[in-house]
Amino acid sequence: MALMRFFESPVPVCLFLFILMAGLSACNGDTSGSGKSVKEIQTGGKISSIIRNPVSADGSIDTVNVARMTFENPSFDYGDVKAGEIVTHVFRFVNNGKAPLVINNAHSTCGCTVPTWPKDPVAPGASGEINVEFNTSNKSGFQEKPIIISANTFPATTKVYLRGYVNETKN
Repeated sequence: MALMRFFESPVPVCLFLFILMAGLSACNGDTSGSGKSVKEIQTGGKISSIIRNPVSADGSIDTVNVARMTFENPSFDYGDVKAGEIVTHVFRFVNNGKAPLVINNAHSTCGCTVPTWPKDPVAPGASGEINVEFNTSNKSGFQEKPIIISANTFPATTKVYLRGYVNETKN
């Protein structure tokens, strides 16, 4: 009886329908039972020779036919340096993907760390370098500077790090 009175009002009916629709739409996952976490978009055997965007217009994400950045060392410890020194490092990487790698930006969290990167596409299997300069002026103590790289990879950003200690009075 109380249940019937509950559904006489339009608000509970709308709420019930909303919950029912949300539950049904949550069942739209992989029902093949394959358990695969990597998805490949069929391209008819054609992959762009310049850029392969991992996200298609229909919302599918291609995690196979993309460029992949693999760094020899994604972190560099420069040890102890005196404040005011310029720390430089070269991050070497290989494109282990199936498409040419195009880096569209690399930056850090402050202007004291400046990366430079290849402007031309890096072919699959080829290597490249990201050069980084860190100006330690007006810095002291432990420093960790991330370099955020945006490219046609999946995921679209990759991070490498400079780490070390800046001494104000190192001899």
